[in-house]
Amino acid sequence: MMKTVHVVGTSPDNVFAVLADGWSYAGWVVGNSHIRDVDEGWPSVGTRIHHSAGAWPTQIEDTTTVLAVEPGRLLELEAHLWVLGTAKVRLTLSPLHNGTGTQVTMEEEVVGGPARLVPAVVQGVLFGPRNKESLARLGDLAVGRDAPSPGTGENEPR
Repeated sequence: MMKTVHVVGTSPDNVFAVLADGWSYAGWVVGNSHIRDVDEGWPSVGTRIHHSAGAWPTQIEDTTTVLAVEPGRLLELEAHLWVLGTAKVRLTLSPLHNGTGTQVTMEEEVVGGPARLVPAVVQGVLFGPRNKESLARLGDLAVGRDAPSPGTGENEPR
């Protein structure tokens, strides 16, 4: 299992608000290029994001399904990528003790398909930088939700 940790300068609720917006996934999940649809009720258990990965015209269409959710704290997903396989992805949000932000932990494990045969060390080399960048993008979107809107001085989602 690959584990990536990133500290974000905003609350777990703001981070979870990005996770709860299925349409935002193409903005922070490296490799997702287009969200085609998001099931009503996302992120309830069993709901899915219908996404495309890769660059046009060779995009691969697939889905990601919610396995478990604890609002403001945890989201566990089963991510599919065509014939390459299936991965279980757990995102855990922990408030920092000093109240200045959130520790986001992403744990990813390939659980099906040919990618499962790739040794864990190689998976880490291949996917570690991708996961690090994904969490940095997630953090930027979450912090952006916390920023005052221009000209209003109020905290509003952009």
